[in-house]
Amino acid sequence: MSPRLDPERAALVVVDVQEGFRKAIPDFGAVAAATATLIRGAEALDVPVIVTEQYPKGLGPTASEVAERLPDGVEPIAKTVFSAASADGFALGGREQAIVCGIETHVCVNQTVLELLDSGIEVHVVADAVGSRSEANRQLGLAKAERAGAWITSVETALFELLGEAGTERFKAVQRLVLEYAP
Repeated sequence: MSPRLDPERAALVVVDVQEGFRKAIPDFGAVAAATATLIRGAEALDVPVIVTEQYPKGLGPTASEVAERLPDGVEPIAKTVFSAASADGFALGGREQAIVCGIETHVCVNQTVLELLDSGIEVHVVADAVGSRSEANRQLGLAKAERAGAWITSVETALFELLGEAGTERFKAVQRLVLEYAP
């Protein structure tokens, strides 16, 4: 398993960044902003985006600041299972790497990561784009994912790794996103 992200092999998996979590997750705004930046970067680099919603009837739709950044044709996949990878309609489209972000780190994100790893997918969890109701649970989820074999990364690291080089129009687009995001 390579630690290097490849835009030809990667897909972005956005797990349950929903309105119903807005008040429950202390750093929800930061997670949503990081997720929106990842989505914009993925689109600029032609990396497919997959979005899920946990029980949208109760937890509401994808957060507005994330939903407005979704590429044309990307519709959230409704689910009740915790692992996004078990949801009906979930598919990486032949991609061998998953860049995972979302809510909650120790529940749906973690179970998604574990299932993807079990399926032989290389998983990169974006630490500044995941959240839980408590920092202890967020840290626990990240530590468990890493021990299971996932790579822990950041928004900026993931985007520049996918990019691979400077001096291109894509570089300018990604650089702009990173400068706008700057946590």
